[in-house]
Amino acid sequence: MESEQTASAVIGGSGVVGSYIVGQLVRQGERVLALSRSPRQRAGVEWIRADLLKPDTLALPAFSTLYCTADAVLLADALPHLLNSGAKRLVAFSSTSVLTKQDTEVAEEREIIRQLAEAERRIVAACEQRHVGWTILRPTLIYAEGRDTNITPLSLLIRRFGFMPLVGGAPGLRQPVHAEDLAIGAIAAAASQVAVNKFYSLPGAEILSYREMVGRVFDALHLPRRLISVPPWLWRAGFGLARPLFPGSNVAMGIRMMKDMTFDATPAVRDFGWHPRAFRPIFD
Repeated sequence: MESEQTASAVIGGSGVVGSYIVGQLVRQGERVLALSRSPRQRAGVEWIRADLLKPDTLALPAFSTLYCTADAVLLADALPHLLNSGAKRLVAFSSTSVLTKQDTEVAEEREIIRQLAEAERRIVAACEQRHVGWTILRPTLIYAEGRDTNITPLSLLIRRFGFMPLVGGAPGLRQPVHAEDLAIGAIAAAASQVAVNKFYSLPGAEILSYREMVGRVFDALHLPRRLISVPPWLWRAGFGLARPLFPGSNVAMGIRMMKDMTFDATPAVRDFGWHPRAFRPIFD
């Protein structure tokens, strides 16, 4: 019988990436503690109601490995309350945005990135103080058909309007990565001794222009590609009118369609066999 210390805990177990981690661990026969604000029912999983905004209330059974797909800023605050005496490994998700959005023109985004970078530093410090091996993963653009906040909203806009405006023709390069591949990569990183105390970028397998990426969403929806290039000056001038089409967006998001955001997967490939899929989304 496995001891309690061999369990894995997953913060954000009901989320896009976290649910895949939980599923992978269960299939591997591991004992899993899943944490989320809304507990679920799943065979082989001990589900715990937990809120990182209330770290003083966190009381977990012993575990050896902690995965966190939730906000790294919240994790940094809660980590001293989470790392028990049996904890040996932490695999936490951050974002490549900490590198690509440092020079954003939007003050709110700059503050978010500052907080994220500071959270990474605090996570590392908390782990090293407690002699817990850490790995911080920085994914690129995450998707999981029907569930993500990147590709799925684009698909909904395309279904609704039948076209997509692209700033400056959207030549900026992207590497979309599937949430399931991130889960597989996180578990592999946790098992790798050479991945201890390192940061990794986790891009998808393909480098695509933003334009081609959106085109493939049209393809997945079995719709003709109707891509309309919008000059940057017109996007800025007309953003107030376009904003209802892009809830939660800002003017910089459109301008970034022209910016390359690519990362080297070589370290992850070398250290824990990172092997993501090509970007071929499937929508029902």
